[in-house]
Amino acid sequence: MSLDLAQPLPDLLQAIVDVESVSGNEALLADLVQEALATCPHLDVERLGNNVVARTRLGRSQRVVVAGHLDTVPVAGNLPSTREDVDGVDAIIGRGTCDMKGGVAVALQLAAELATPRHDVTWVFYENEEVTADLNGLGIITAQRPELLAGDFAILMEPTSALIEGGCQGTMRFWITTTGTAAHSARGWLGHNAIHDVREVLDRLAGFEQREVTVDGLTYREGLNAVQIRGGVAGNVIPDECSVHINYRFAPDKTAEQAEAMMRELFDGLDLEIVDLSPSARPGLDLPAAKDFVAAVGGVPGPKYGWTDVARFSALGVPAVNFGPANPNKAHTDDEFCPVQDLYTCADALRRWLGATEREEA
Repeated sequence: MSLDLAQPLPDLLQAIVDVESVSGNEALLADLVQEALATCPHLDVERLGNNVVARTRLGRSQRVVVAGHLDTVPVAGNLPSTREDVDGVDAIIGRGTCDMKGGVAVALQLAAELATPRHDVTWVFYENEEVTADLNGLGIITAQRPELLAGDFAILMEPTSALIEGGCQGTMRFWITTTGTAAHSARGWLGHNAIHDVREVLDRLAGFEQREVTVDGLTYREGLNAVQIRGGVAGNVIPDECSVHINYRFAPDKTAEQAEAMMRELFDGLDLEIVDLSPSARPGLDLPAAKDFVAAVGGVPGPKYGWTDVARFSALGVPAVNFGPANPNKAHTDDEFCPVQDLYTCADALRRWLGATEREEA
């Protein structure tokens, strides 16, 4: 099996989608990507784990990083892929078509095609984006070979309906645990019900002001929500412990440290355990490289609701935006799909920006 990077984009996307690559199972797809890019004489290709990095070395004054993750969330009866009409739209349907193998297909084809772009380009295809941050392929590259991610500007091929989305929200997940005293429910007065004490946690949540914050001209909506609750051991036992899992999505006007301080103040006096904290990223659309890209793509940039790996590039001092095919609202859904036209829109925009001519649709 091999990947033909010159075939029409819809066919290339289906070939990539049909290689199942649920997080942790990216090896075969990484093999195929590495083998296909290794045939391109204008690219230097390196492999770290299931992460593939391909670079031009043309001596250009600027270097651009274009990145996309190879993994998907678990399959839900939506493989192999199909090409169908979805409400009048020609689309590729199947796991990963939206998030984000549509973007991977565009990046792979352009990596092979653009031998002499006006900027040097680093193409990155990485593993384990959909799982815990410590497994993320960009984190592995940063730890082992940070120079591979160096650049003046970065584009993350996350689904954005072929529109630029700047920056991203930060995300913080934590548990708040209340404790009590176990007792038989027939003699409940002998115990103390930890579930009842969760009322204070929920009251503080309800009183939190859900802010809208404008950063560099883009307006982000924050959110603080209970997403899980657990407690109790049996129907006849007063529970001695109850925990609420809370997710805070914060705007890029604050650092991860500031977000943590805000949550600790809000829940002062309660037992708070952080399980995940990822920084936000400012849009950076006022920077020259970003302005140039916006001009080439057209349209009005919007904010990224949610966390993406643009935050990792931001932490490395590389301004980054999200730009890729498919509607992000379809990500992770059982009926996710990628409109064929989005593939061509993204590919042609990148060609214009990198100084190449548009290709005919197939």
